[in-house]
Amino acid sequence: VCILIFCPLNVFPLKSEKNETETGSQRIRPVFEDDAVFGRQISYQHAAVHIPTDIYEGSTIVLNELNWTGALDEVFKKNREEDPTLLWQVFGSATGLARYYPASPWVDKSRTPNKIDLYDVRRRPWYIQGAASPKDMLILVDASGSVSGLTLKLIRTSVIEMLETLSDDDFVNVVSFNNNAQNVSCFNHLVQANVRNKKKLKEAVYKISAKGITDYKKGFIYAFQQLQNHSGSRANCNKIIMLFTDGGEERAQEIFNTYNKDKKVRVFTFSVGQHNYDKGPIQWMACQNKGTEYLDVLGRPMVLAGDKAKQVQWTNVYLDALELGLVITGTLPVFNRTVDQQGNKNQLILGVMGVDVSLEDIKKLTPRFTLCPNGYYFAIDPNGYVLLHPDLKPKNRKSQEPVTLDFLDAELENDIKVEIRKKMIDGESGERTFKTLVKSQDERYIDKGNRTYTWTAVNGTDYSLALVLPSYSFYYIKAKIEEPITQARCNFGLKLNSETLKIDHFDEAGYTFIAPREYCNDVKVSVNNTEFLLNFNEFIDRNTPNSPSCNTDMVIRVLLDAGFTNELVQNYWSKQSLNGVVAQFVVTDGGITRVYPKRAGDDWTENPETYEVSFYKRSLDNDNYIFTAPYYNKSDASSYETGIMVSKAVEITIGGKLLKPAGEMQWSTPRYVWQCPFPLRVLSPITPKSNNPKVSGQCHPR
Repeated sequence: VCILIFCPLNVFPLKSEKNETETGSQRIRPVFEDDAVFGRQISYQHAAVHIPTDIYEGSTIVLNELNWTGALDEVFKKNREEDPTLLWQVFGSATGLARYYPASPWVDKSRTPNKIDLYDVRRRPWYIQGAASPKDMLILVDASGSVSGLTLKLIRTSVIEMLETLSDDDFVNVVSFNNNAQNVSCFNHLVQANVRNKKKLKEAVYKISAKGITDYKKGFIYAFQQLQNHSGSRANCNKIIMLFTDGGEERAQEIFNTYNKDKKVRVFTFSVGQHNYDKGPIQWMACQNKGTEYLDVLGRPMVLAGDKAKQVQWTNVYLDALELGLVITGTLPVFNRTVDQQGNKNQLILGVMGVDVSLEDIKKLTPRFTLCPNGYYFAIDPNGYVLLHPDLKPKNRKSQEPVTLDFLDAELENDIKVEIRKKMIDGESGERTFKTLVKSQDERYIDKGNRTYTWTAVNGTDYSLALVLPSYSFYYIKAKIEEPITQARCNFGLKLNSETLKIDHFDEAGYTFIAPREYCNDVKVSVNNTEFLLNFNEFIDRNTPNSPSCNTDMVIRVLLDAGFTNELVQNYWSKQSLNGVVAQFVVTDGGITRVYPKRAGDDWTENPETYEVSFYKRSLDNDNYIFTAPYYNKSDASSYETGIMVSKAVEITIGGKLLKPAGEMQWSTPRYVWQCPFPLRVLSPITPKSNNPKVSGQCHPR
């Protein structure tokens, strides 16, 4: 068992004029520039090559691959010219070499000076899925007394590493044997090699103990019988037995003659540890059962399938090694199509091509801010795993495992959702409306809400896409300012509204937060509210909302909300006595949060992105007042909230269509909540005044 430590970045020229042994003389040092898309230093003039440390850079194999893969650089550049939105383009070789474009330092020493590079492209989820065909694998572990001590530790580690190479397209089980054979876990048949099942198997492997004597016959009989058991789902492609042992004298020939006469099951054997046994018997087992060159064998069905196997496969969601965040990768296997002197076709895979797609980029293509805070979309793959779901968040940002979350685990399960999941996996289209339990944003509460699920298959992929909407979000408000006169008046009014977003107006208008959204290309998004407001106001002072660089609908909506909420403060809140109310505030779909009085805003800790505010989202799903109790944080008792938050959604009807575009709240002392009525005044009776010229609003279906 080797501990692999990988080398830092190696950048090679597009073509090598001579094949020198010392590759260092061929390296070039490109000029890197900061790139906003990749969030790191990039050179679009070059591709880069990463080589694992356990591979000698000057070997003939590596130099040969550097030479012939160099032709990919021009292809990478041409691809980017045709589609400037492309992210990483990578070729992963079966030898471990990875050529990627654009070039970038593999380890950023300025950000992670002590990071150890443990990268091997062959261990990445996208490579594993693209390089091998589906398989049914039975891992057979020798647990006799002779494998105790270091040998047993090595076997455990080897089996766990083998499990790591399996993807969701594979099925697996682990069996140990000595005098008898038994499953190491609660699984009595092959199970899908997903993250959950592999975790259970790994835990069981650690508990294997060595005792008794080795009986290969009983082990193989048990293994073949389990592979022949068709009671559950299977990959139905390669059938494999992986034997891990310290060796022995027995060949179990009669077992192979009985159960594997036609050689449909391949047997791979691994001799582990130092011992005095003859390796001949276990080598014979492998040779007699087509068990040589494991990786080549797994890729061979795709090579033989030819163009039929040349289909793009999309991976599960995983964390990009070069810090793009959550991505999915489209992969294609690369085949060796050469023919030897006897006319025999080569049956080897050279590697895998991959192109990354960031989930953030996909989200930008969706109309998120017209769905309402409780509306969302998601997609699932053929295994039922979600991408684009609001609850898809990696727990361990250092893990190389795919970020897998089943749809039924992402949501609070019921029978209807089980049915929806099945139909989406089957590629069907449909729609269902039903009442379901909804988990709050802060995961502190469970509410009931009506939801309509609409789903359909995505053409050209094996994904299925769904849209989830509450009943009050089938329509949204959109302002129309197409006419020149209306446009001029509206722009003037919106300019006045923007004045209420300026810091020097906070005393009379209340402390104002604006959701950090991409309103305009020239307005840099910032999590610092003060900085973002300054940038936004500076841009609006110089431009109109319908500037070509802006999302006009979003800009108009946030400015209209600024005007309406300012009138609420001026005409109502400022004329009321607080009398125990710590703060009053209003939150809108457009992205405005106003807190009154200003001093209450100084201590405001809620998310300025109104679509992610828990109490607001709960208010939308409930017709009554929502009481949010103080939250006690054991790790920081000093931050204990002493007030009680009371909130209620604003309901308006336009053309007979129910909308909930905002929510009004107050933060009161506990004593005031129980002794006084609730002076919340909803926004629906508020009408635009002189600083908000008439805008023809329409109720648009989503």
